Amino acid sequence: MDIVTVKSKFQIVIPQHVREQVHIEIGDFLEADVEDGKITFTPKSLVDAIWRKGCKDARKGRTHGPYSSADDAIAALNTRAKRHAKKRRT
Repeated sequence: MDIVTVKSKFQIVIPQHVREQVHIEIGDFLEADVEDGKITFTPKSLVDAIWRKGCKDARKGRTHGPYSSADDAIAALNTRAKRHAKKRRT
């Protein structure tokens, strides 16, 4: 067991052998939680959040398609991306 110090900006360093055991790399995301008075960090991926949002949208009927081909789907996505970019500029 290692002892770590909480720095002035509430930052801590996760010991190397702990990082290696759970394969944490620079830029990875961790979910912070409290369990029975202990702080836990669980490696997470942004795909989790995107997946949850996509499932929520599908349950509410906010879907696209069906498309007759992959090319049709890509064209529809490109059109939506252009509209989205245009909205962000205004």
